[in-house]
Amino acid sequence: MGYVAVKGGAAAIEESIKRLKYERLKKGTVLDLHDLEGGMRCLIDQVMSESSLYSETLAAMSVKQAEGSPEEAVFLMRAYRSTLPRKHYSRTLSLKNMLVERRISASFKDIPGGQILGAAYDYSHRLIDFDLPGETKEAALNWLRDFVQDNAIDHDSTDLASLPGVLNYLREEGLIAPCESNDTEPDDITRKNLQFPVSRSARLQILTRGQTGAVTALGYAALRSYGDLHPTVGELRVGYSPVYIDSPFNAAKEDEDAYYIGDIKVTEVETLFPVPVRKENGLQEIVFGIGYGLCYGQNETKAIAMSILDHCLETGNKEQPTHNEEFVLLHIDAVEATGFISHLKLPHYVTFQSELDSVRKSNKKGREK
Repeated sequence: MGYVAVKGGAAAIEESIKRLKYERLKKGTVLDLHDLEGGMRCLIDQVMSESSLYSETLAAMSVKQAEGSPEEAVFLMRAYRSTLPRKHYSRTLSLKNMLVERRISASFKDIPGGQILGAAYDYSHRLIDFDLPGETKEAALNWLRDFVQDNAIDHDSTDLASLPGVLNYLREEGLIAPCESNDTEPDDITRKNLQFPVSRSARLQILTRGQTGAVTALGYAALRSYGDLHPTVGELRVGYSPVYIDSPFNAAKEDEDAYYIGDIKVTEVETLFPVPVRKENGLQEIVFGIGYGLCYGQNETKAIAMSILDHCLETGNKEQPTHNEEFVLLHIDAVEATGFISHLKLPHYVTFQSELDSVRKSNKKGREK
């Protein structure tokens, strides 16, 4: 739905923009982008995920301009992304080669390669650190130097780039529901309007760039009352995955001619859902269905919620709103939701006056009776 801006008031708008800049600078502080990248890691990851644009520098710039507002920063990133030429398509990422920083399973205590706790707030006390106001850059650099020295010795010979999947042995036992291979070209939701029902590739794209709070809230709703399910996290991984593009000079697209262009940090989650399956002999067995989540950066809660909604939408249940494609997918987009709510601040003089006249006439007729 489009809305036509009201003409006029250019001088007032200019003053409003100046006032916006004043509010950002009035305390005499100019935020350094490098500091934002280093100190606002979780916010940067969230903005990159919701904007579908992997650039920590651009995300930091957008956060600075938006004064820390995630939805405004995502709006800026999406707008910039729409101006970029698409010169190459990367090869399909092989997350089996992810260089793992954190890896846990809530389903099994002992897993091949071991549980790797990594960096997470899950194990902290959630108490405000009142020493932070006195933290200095010199002290931080000294702590960082000592930490790097203490961890320079390799205490573990585990190859963090070749960790086996936790769920592989369940697949080998036939305890995971079979999934047909689908090598068709995925839909691109940035270039093609949604048409329901959507493909799973389109659904996953919308979920991974959905607003973190909205995806989390609907995932929670599915667990609490509107999904009748309780999954278990089979495996959660956080790490860096290499990205390759094919050589433009080799039509055969052989592996040795692929170009490595860098790594992206991602969070990947596979959740397990018990699913009843009726066999040919009429008997019913239980296997595990998979819910999948993948997000830029370390974005664990959103990735888990995404995997829950992925399973809900894949199974479908007309009685539950969290299983309804249109309900879920049309209401989790940060830009769409923020834009539609914010448009209510635009002038609605004509429509409201018409409504007001109708109310007055209706009330007058009621009093006359």
